[in-house]
Amino acid sequence: MFTTATTTSQKILQMFAAILLFAAVIGLILFIAGRFTGKRDRAIAALYLGPTVLMLSVGLLYPGLRTIYQSFLDASLKNFIGFDNYVTILSDPEQLTVLRNTAFWVLVTPFVATGVGLLYAILVDKARMESFAKALIFLPMSISFVAAGVIWKFMYEFRPDQGNIKQIGFVNQLIVWLGGEPQQLLIDSPLNTFLLIAVMVWIQAGFAMTVLSAAIKAIPDDIIEAARLDGVGPWGMFRFVTLPAIRPAVIVVITTIAIGTLKVFDIVQTMTGGRFDTSVIANEFYSQTFRSDNRGLGAALAVVLFILVIPIVVYNIRQLRRSEA
Repeated sequence: MFTTATTTSQKILQMFAAILLFAAVIGLILFIAGRFTGKRDRAIAALYLGPTVLMLSVGLLYPGLRTIYQSFLDASLKNFIGFDNYVTILSDPEQLTVLRNTAFWVLVTPFVATGVGLLYAILVDKARMESFAKALIFLPMSISFVAAGVIWKFMYEFRPDQGNIKQIGFVNQLIVWLGGEPQQLLIDSPLNTFLLIAVMVWIQAGFAMTVLSAAIKAIPDDIIEAARLDGVGPWGMFRFVTLPAIRPAVIVVITTIAIGTLKVFDIVQTMTGGRFDTSVIANEFYSQTFRSDNRGLGAALAVVLFILVIPIVVYNIRQLRRSEA
């Protein structure tokens, strides 16, 4: 029953069994570690690291290696086809559009979201009702990507300009108020991709503002006062004092948003389903694997996504170590 749960009650029992098993294993580890306290540090370290290494191997390392292997197989995962899937990604017009859209997302979202968050953090710093102003821009962070996609899909909603039909989408209603004609915004490429990017910027700007605001407040007051005594203006203060002081935080924010952007799936799937030339690598991986049943190409897309994330993670780690040093 626990291995082939089909009904809701069986799945609930399976969940509780897994929780109890996890608690039992943790309890056993703590009990054994308590017996070695003060005796064998290496034994205790191995006892704690052992389950972690095992879970990482089963849940991360093995699936990763298997995905790499499957990327060299055909759609049915039965025949070895070499690098054909990667050639398809780099030559097929649809896959090139996916790569182009992913590039748009990665090049635009992190910098725009960080810029908006930084500007907002500077404007509201030490202002009246600062906490309330920050809460307003941070609120989208509490919304899931799916919910944000649904909200903005209504914002972009289109109704034909006929008779008494009124627009229910705010963006198209604004266009009508300005004397224009309503547009089917989510089907015009590449405009639709940038409209989806705007949703991600709306969500991530709050994260950028929070981190950068904390970094700005951590700048020593004596440095700020010395700059003011030297006659440094607002722009000079930002360029020569604020920005250099918060540079590590800016890099962390940009790289973190970039990694999240590379993995974006929910917004695209909710708003367009990847249609109208809006698909990105994460969404295409899902579509090829589960809709088109081309598991070989889906695995290759997953590997490409992994390869693209690695340089950003490595750069982020190096910057963190440099800032700590």
